[in-house]
Amino acid sequence: MRLMLDTTYFLPLVGISIKDLPRDALKDLLKGGHEVFVSEVSIFELSAKGAKYVAEGSIPPERVVRGVKAIVYEDRIMKVPIYEGKILRTSFKLKSVLADFIDCIILSSAMARCEVLVTEDKDILKLRKDRKFSEIMAEINPTFEIRRISEVL
Repeated sequence: MRLMLDTTYFLPLVGISIKDLPRDALKDLLKGGHEVFVSEVSIFELSAKGAKYVAEGSIPPERVVRGVKAIVYEDRIMKVPIYEGKILRTSFKLKSVLADFIDCIILSSAMARCEVLVTEDKDILKLRKDRKFSEIMAEINPTFEIRRISEVL
């Protein structure tokens, strides 16, 4: 299955632990034969969140650098650029149903390239029952799904 992972699942790579997230979720998805995708905006978001923890002194800067490099240079993780016209146009449409534009880009990237967006984000998960989102999805990728990690593993 072609899966776009939300930024959350990459946070452990930079030293940020997430409560209730399976520790080896990324490894399990890669071993399970799934095609794993990440939006380039997630790599930026990961760096920004890492910078916050570095500034607090919670994690060393090198940990963030190593984690970002691990994603960028991992051939089994496909990177999706944010500058494609289709992705940007869909992001603009999604802004009417989702406040965070970074989330709009991630969701749009997933709709363009994948079968599923895997996320724990409550605002994105709410879209599964949103009529306007369903209309947007029907235009872009009618079989697309939004799932939690527990629904995929």
